[in-house]
Amino acid sequence: MKANSEEIRKRISRFRAGLGRAGVKLTHQRVEIFREVAESVEHPDAETIYRGVRRRIPTVSLDTVYRTLWLLLDLGLIATLDPPRERVRFDGNTGPHHHFVCAKCGMARDFWSEDLDALELPAAVTKLGRIKQTRVQVTGICARCMEKNKR
Repeated sequence: MKANSEEIRKRISRFRAGLGRAGVKLTHQRVEIFREVAESVEHPDAETIYRGVRRRIPTVSLDTVYRTLWLLLDLGLIATLDPPRERVRFDGNTGPHHHFVCAKCGMARDFWSEDLDALELPAAVTKLGRIKQTRVQVTGICARCMEKNKR
């Protein structure tokens, strides 16, 4: 499943600008790796990203995918989710949003909530340092897994 084309265009535009600001070379491999993350609503792990990019660039290595993902993370151009089942998953949407993660199958999806965006953090959190972003991760059982359990 893919994000809508206007959102993908915006993400790629921010990606290109972010690389430029950081003085990092824009390469075909970096574009395709980012595109794989940005187009997905699945929050893919590195191996899934690698398989997708390999369809377009058969010579890309898994090492290149990992190195690029960590670079993009360091530049703030992608984000990670808490690692379900011991895998780090990457998110091309760095704007304000939250996550639903299925505890059974690992499915992860974005959702938006103005109430959660406006969440006031307790003093105990703000004393730890300056907060850059708040994301809420809701863990539960997805509709598909619930339906499977009914059968």
